[in-house]
Amino acid sequence: MSKLRFASVWMGGCSGCHMSFLDLDEFLFDLADKVEVVYSPVADVKTYPENVDVCLVEGAIANRDNLELIHTIRRNTRVVAAFGDCAVTGNVTGMRNPLGGPEIVLDVAYRNGQVLRPQIPDDEGVVPPLVPKVSPVHVVVPVDLYIPGCPPSAKRIRAVLERVVAGQPVEMIGRDLLKFG
Repeated sequence: MSKLRFASVWMGGCSGCHMSFLDLDEFLFDLADKVEVVYSPVADVKTYPENVDVCLVEGAIANRDNLELIHTIRRNTRVVAAFGDCAVTGNVTGMRNPLGGPEIVLDVAYRNGQVLRPQIPDDEGVVPPLVPKVSPVHVVVPVDLYIPGCPPSAKRIRAVLERVVAGQPVEMIGRDLLKFG
């Protein structure tokens, strides 16, 4: 049996979901026997590949880089999973939405919030251009699976991944698999 081609990405969020993923501890060894990691923030791969079986998408869509990458992921991936509350609902990342557009957000963060040298870092590549409104993943592309939690527990992540690698449907039923926060 060939290994599943596995990816994980980090969009607009805190990386807490990936930290929780690393809390899988010894199960990571079992998982390594069943998957080939083809893209992840913990691997040095620069371009999202084709023919990915499953991708865990952490974070909301907050900037143009996220927007471009999520379309590539959807095009090249069989199962896209919104991984954590930011990806599922926008959560903390989406708290910027009531402030207004990107210009206001940048002013609040970089001008109003600075005492010594208030300035917006506008050099190329420093801050990716923000999208007008932060969105959860499903607003931008179809999502096949939702893994709520801020972050999801290692137990929840394991329950999902065990079924995915076994080729079984994932049913998010019960408090342990559905609880937000």
